Amino acid sequence: MFTALKTHAWAYPALEVAHIVGIALLLGNLVLLELRVFGRGAALPVKDLARLSLSLALCGFVLAAASGLLMFATQPAELLSNRAFTVKMLLLMLAGCNAAWFHGRGSLVRLDGLARAQMLASMLVWLAVVACGRWIAYL
Repeated sequence: MFTALKTHAWAYPALEVAHIVGIALLLGNLVLLELRVFGRGAALPVKDLARLSLSLALCGFVLAAASGLLMFATQPAELLSNRAFTVKMLLLMLAGCNAAWFHGRGSLVRLDGLARAQMLASMLVWLAVVACGRWIAYL
């Protein structure tokens, strides 16, 4: 499989497209939920919107993670020595810890100031993940 990624002209770009689609699903749905947490679309019940958007965001994350692991497998040594890649991986861990804390404390039910801060931090971290992902090619 890894040989196909290296030898077929369309394989790696197709994998990159899958990665971008996963990122779009993830971030698009997180933004939708964040807008609701910050008061936009108040007619939409948070619980119902969260169930839909977080399910789609999780699908996006799985797609981005799977495609990312396949891309990593094609050049692990180069990526492990790339600072942008290292920072991206650290930011992904931070995003996961923030999500675990957010859901562990029941922030979707509370929708308090800390929940809003966690949502804002989440979005900033995910945007930094995307920025680092783009920088990988240039460092």
